[in-house]
Amino acid sequence: MTQRPSRFAPGTLGHAVDQGAADLAAAGIDTARLDARVLTAHVLGREASFVLTHPDAVLSAAEQDAARRLIARRAAHEPVSRILGEKEFWSLAFRVTEATLTPRPETETLVEDALARIRENGREGEALRLLDLGTGTGCLLLAVMSELPRATGLGIDISAEAVAVAADNARKLGLDDRARFQVGDWAAGLAGPFDVILSNPPYIAEADRGMLPPEVLGFDPHGALFAGARGLDAYAAIAPQAARLLAPDGIVLVELGRGQDADVAAIFRRAGLVPDGTRADLAGILRSFAAVTGTR
Repeated sequence: MTQRPSRFAPGTLGHAVDQGAADLAAAGIDTARLDARVLTAHVLGREASFVLTHPDAVLSAAEQDAARRLIARRAAHEPVSRILGEKEFWSLAFRVTEATLTPRPETETLVEDALARIRENGREGEALRLLDLGTGTGCLLLAVMSELPRATGLGIDISAEAVAVAADNARKLGLDDRARFQVGDWAAGLAGPFDVILSNPPYIAEADRGMLPPEVLGFDPHGALFAGARGLDAYAAIAPQAARLLAPDGIVLVELGRGQDADVAAIFRRAGLVPDGTRADLAGILRSFAAVTGTR
């Protein structure tokens, strides 16, 4: 493909974005222009909208070099969130590192589902006890807690580095007085009860490894992605522990992979919990699965 020349003078912000977008498009990046705009603006400490209003701004040689380095990283399919070290989730900013899964929009379906159920039961003002298994950045737990002023939460992750990232995110969001994080193997050794148990566990089958885009396979921690031959191993570990820790009037919600709802429901039934519905994400994929105790 022939590269169309930029209409902006070399050394300007508009020229840097045009050049970066062309490089990213050549590398097969679908969101080439948006990514070039975000990354180039980041070099200047500006929002992406600054590019649209100040395309003739002149960049220093150091700024041009920095922009080219970021574009090169994105051309190698490193996600923008990894390059920036931050990802927005539930309109909140979360720090991400190589130890954490990048928060994804579909996971907001769990937040929506949890809050809707809590509000339907008139419990949003209660001092609810929340547990997040496989917390990563802490995005799931902290997003729900941001809407529940009296709730307290505990996030568990097997990675000490992920736990440190989640704790830092809680501090930056002003939730560290109500949220704490610790290293653990799912819920092993924990004492309940908890009113709400949340989890976005690994659920990708090993056989599907080759279907993942390079942004995921090359940069997300594999322990947060893969869960055995059918992608169900994490659910099998979580379900009996959730049954042990869930309060009688509590609820457990887990994220689903595509087409896993029936298998996950069977796993939770075997653990003694009662499936209580699902919620689809914006793509129409069943993404949130809920279960309750049989004594409810």
